[in-house]
Amino acid sequence: MNNRIRVLRAEAGWTQADLASRLDVSRQTVNALETGKYDPSLPLAFRLARLFGRAIEEIFVPAQGPAEEGEV
Repeated sequence: MNNRIRVLRAEAGWTQADLASRLDVSRQTVNALETGKYDPSLPLAFRLARLFGRAIEEIFVPAQGPAEEGEV
């Protein structure tokens, strides 16, 4: 899943450690989120959305790829 966390964090002027502190997660978790190595739990996704004042859909975008079975 692609996301805009790095851009939103930079716009806020925060380091990864700053964001991690605000979310009560490790800096490594923030790095993994930003690089797409980790998809957040739903509660964490909601915390990110509230923190940045955005809808979840504005932060997270499904990765572009072949259509899943059953999609049109």
